[in-house]
Amino acid sequence: MSLEIPPEWKNFKYRGKSIDELLNMPMDEFIKLLPSRQRRSLKRGFTDAQRHLLEKVRKYRREGKFNKTIKTHVRNLVILPELIGLKMAVYNGKEFVEFTVTPEMIGHYLGEYSITTKKVEHGEPGLKATRSSLFLAMKG
Repeated sequence: MSLEIPPEWKNFKYRGKSIDELLNMPMDEFIKLLPSRQRRSLKRGFTDAQRHLLEKVRKYRREGKFNKTIKTHVRNLVILPELIGLKMAVYNGKEFVEFTVTPEMIGHYLGEYSITTKKVEHGEPGLKATRSSLFLAMKG
């Protein structure tokens, strides 16, 4: 089953290539379009975990399961055109962060969309937080 391209993605171009051209392009040609870090990463080949994830993605595409979320711990996979339109959930160390892959994400890593740190929110300083707090009367 092929990818149903939403109307807002029809005019999208990645380095001058439309989504249809990217989907039909051989991997070697696509790699030449990527920035150097991603290009080098893909030239080295896929790891076992990346290969397993891509096999799962291709299986879901064949079966037409576009709405089913694919959970993964693989953060270092470059987003390829065949991932467009799929729902992914990438593990950030605590939970799975879910997102839908859009054409603008091509060439980025999956981990970029699953932030591992959160903003630190400091509370009020507690007892013994500073030297001067030793001389404060304890509450209660």
